[in-house]
Amino acid sequence: MENFDFVNPVRILFGKGKIAELGNEIPKDATVMMTYGGGSIKCNGIYDQVMANLKGFNVLEFGGIEPNPKYETLMKAVELCRRHRVNFLLAVGGGSVLDGAKFIAAATHYEGDPWQMVVCGRAEAIEKAIPLGAVLTLAATGSEMNSGGVISRLSTQEKYAFGSPLLFPRFSILDPTYTYSLPAKQVANGIVDAFVHVTEQYLTYPTQSLVQDRWAEGILQTLIEIGPQAMSEPENYDVRANLMWSCTMALNGIIAVGVPTDWATHLIGHELTALFGLAHGVTLAIVLPRLLMETRSEKKLKLLQYATRVWGISGGSEDNRIGQAIELTENFFRELGIKTRFSEHGIGEEQLLPIVQRFASRRWKIGENRSLDAEKIRKILIQSI
Repeated sequence: MENFDFVNPVRILFGKGKIAELGNEIPKDATVMMTYGGGSIKCNGIYDQVMANLKGFNVLEFGGIEPNPKYETLMKAVELCRRHRVNFLLAVGGGSVLDGAKFIAAATHYEGDPWQMVVCGRAEAIEKAIPLGAVLTLAATGSEMNSGGVISRLSTQEKYAFGSPLLFPRFSILDPTYTYSLPAKQVANGIVDAFVHVTEQYLTYPTQSLVQDRWAEGILQTLIEIGPQAMSEPENYDVRANLMWSCTMALNGIIAVGVPTDWATHLIGHELTALFGLAHGVTLAIVLPRLLMETRSEKKLKLLQYATRVWGISGGSEDNRIGQAIELTENFFRELGIKTRFSEHGIGEEQLLPIVQRFASRRWKIGENRSLDAEKIRKILIQSI
């Protein structure tokens, strides 16, 4: 196991009715900006519950944060925060709303062009941030219990991750009933996102990190078990509770300690979203199977472990076991209703070449071994058509 430091200060309030504790978690003299997405919280009753528990606070609202939140939209919120001297942010929504709030929190006090804060991706670039809390309405990204985020910029068709210890939420309220009314497509994308979050931290190479491995395998097995149920039984509380907690545990840092991490699937997926507008979970479902095939030699030991422990594959040659595990992974995504080929989205080879060119121009080599260069990424993309 590699050396590590681990701190996660987020207070989790989990379960039905936990919104009643919201007012206790925010300073009484705070000027609060509540951020949310397209307005579904006003249709399903969540908005009313949140506002009822913010009674007595000075509250501003900022809605319209998109899936894959846009820099251009978020900068409007930054200007409002500066003008009204907002000193607490409350994100009510899924990962995109939370990521947007984290950007707003950091950009409000950032000196200079906030986009550079994102592009450089260094935590030390963020010296001050507005404290924030979250009311989660979509299980997927784990942003409710980590210090990172991802935002896009329309004008340049770019998507980058950023983060800082200053961006951990002070608290997150996780009520599984808040996910009951979600469209099936969003639930499926969230399951895939959490699944790939785990594989990015697990399918690398062995470091004798036994607890982290078993924890990761348990999350994967849980997602495989309950994923179809979450789609077919949207108001099954136990299923939605386990899904919500699995998504949180997939990216709150605990399974990443002491182990190498990959993130190549995400980096490629970000480019696909930036250029084609594909949902984040869809991009991951397309890329991961072919990426695992391309890197099966360097990931061999962990892929064999994955095949045995997660999918129960014990017979056949090593190559066959690895191939079966990758095939079952893609089949799982498809069982959730996700299309896992570019051709199913009307995307062909010529349209994918700008992504290869971007990786080449940036001279990025990605993956846990920094072995994936532009040419290998091209092969992964072409094989995904």
